[in-house]
Amino acid sequence: MHVSADALAHRVPASAGRSSDEALISPPRLKPELHTNVAEPQQPAPALNGEAKLQAFADLRARVMGCVKCPKLVSSRQNVVFGVGNPDAELMFVGEAPGADEDRQGEPFVGAAGQLLTKMIQAMGLTRDSVYIANILKCRPDTPGQAYGNRKPTPEEMQTCIPWLHQQIDLIRPKVLVGLGATAIEGLLGKTMGITRLRGNWHTYRSIPLMPTYHPAFLLRNQAISEKRRVWEDLLQVMEKLALPVSEKQRGYFLKG
Repeated sequence: MHVSADALAHRVPASAGRSSDEALISPPRLKPELHTNVAEPQQPAPALNGEAKLQAFADLRARVMGCVKCPKLVSSRQNVVFGVGNPDAELMFVGEAPGADEDRQGEPFVGAAGQLLTKMIQAMGLTRDSVYIANILKCRPDTPGQAYGNRKPTPEEMQTCIPWLHQQIDLIRPKVLVGLGATAIEGLLGKTMGITRLRGNWHTYRSIPLMPTYHPAFLLRNQAISEKRRVWEDLLQVMEKLALPVSEKQRGYFLKG
């Protein structure tokens, strides 16, 4: 089902969601593939299928749900947020960490930013159930002394938790990864130069094409049509990489005039 551009542009409160993106400075354009110099993580084990894959996924989930590697996060969390979607997905989205809504419900991207992500997925002609969605961190970063809001995960927290994500990726074997926001890309690639310079360029992570783009929360704070077009151009590249059909209407989303 294709969703109109208006659906993707739906306004929600700017305080919702989580992201550490900076302002856009480059004009929208499609860009060539860029390979990083970050050392590739350990190669995954042979692929699993059918019941063996489902059992391995269930076993992994059980281990993640019982994780106590970060005592501060364990003491403050309500739920471990494992991930959601199709274990056989060709497309996987990776964010930074759960927010308050996700911590409460135990599912990634369920707040205002998550609602926008769902609309973005639908605009691609896909459904939330057909892709897989996860985060670098499985627990919400603790926010001592804060009545509301989120904090950025520390490098140590991301390093501790990311092996769980590696195992998810190795089981799912997606054809394309989409990294949502500056912190997610920092956790994946070790790049701190900023999402503005990285988005729209193809990278490689665990031998899988990776497209960095802005976190949906960025679009909630920045309503200009040019900002939405830049993110949509990133998603168009993802659709083309996956050989998904792209209509003329989809190609024209968020173009002026």
